[in-house]
Amino acid sequence: MTEAPTQDTTILHRTENNVSWITLNRPDAMNALTWDQRDRVIALLADASADPAIRAVVVTATGKGFCAGADLRGGAAATDRVAGDVARMIRLGAQRLITAVLDCEKPVLAAVNGTAAGIGAHLALACDLVIAADTARFIEVFVRRGLVPDGGGAYLLPRLVGPQKAKELMFFGDALPAADAERLGLINKVVAAQELEATAREWAERLAQGPTRAIAMTKQLVNASLDSDRATALAAEATAQEINMTTADANEGVASFVERRTPKYLGR
Repeated sequence: MTEAPTQDTTILHRTENNVSWITLNRPDAMNALTWDQRDRVIALLADASADPAIRAVVVTATGKGFCAGADLRGGAAATDRVAGDVARMIRLGAQRLITAVLDCEKPVLAAVNGTAAGIGAHLALACDLVIAADTARFIEVFVRRGLVPDGGGAYLLPRLVGPQKAKELMFFGDALPAADAERLGLINKVVAAQELEATAREWAERLAQGPTRAIAMTKQLVNASLDSDRATALAAEATAQEINMTTADANEGVASFVERRTPKYLGR
């Protein structure tokens, strides 16, 4: 099923084969994110969590860039700010966006078609799986503008590549080609640009055919493990197992194994 288009054409959305496709669509601005766009993406991720018909999400973009970061035009001048304005803007903007990806109850896949810079890089890296075109680049651009990384960058990056490499990327702000990002374990797969959408569709639809609640709880366990001690992580694992065994998909998985057939998961 394909949704009717909305009036806001800067964020395109459709649902196909139980996959929610969220597409940034400001190619003339390299898909730099405005406040309205952030709010729209956050709302779509919340909708995906709540809708049992959606079982996976893809975040991608049109044009040559995935996302050049936040759209800084029109912001308040430094002389107009009062103490607390910047922190509030970051909490309600970049951090809220990244948290929405991390907390989405469905697996979120990034299909990075071009340059991902600043919050654009962090949007991709917050996703559960990342496929990038061979022409894509990842840039911790903040240092070039004299800024501290936001959008959870200093939280995400060390967990993916370790603190020393994270500091190198953030201190210098050099562009990291997709092939190098894959080698570092920053992303999952690099494909030819013309194969990006098809590969993302294949992965997303495979996820959408899986045991959706089990995948959601696995996502929560993995994300929380990086901030937990062993006892807390094992307790969370046992609780997730207890909850998951009440789902229809868990029963189907066990039954299909016993009956030596391919399982048919319904996402519940």
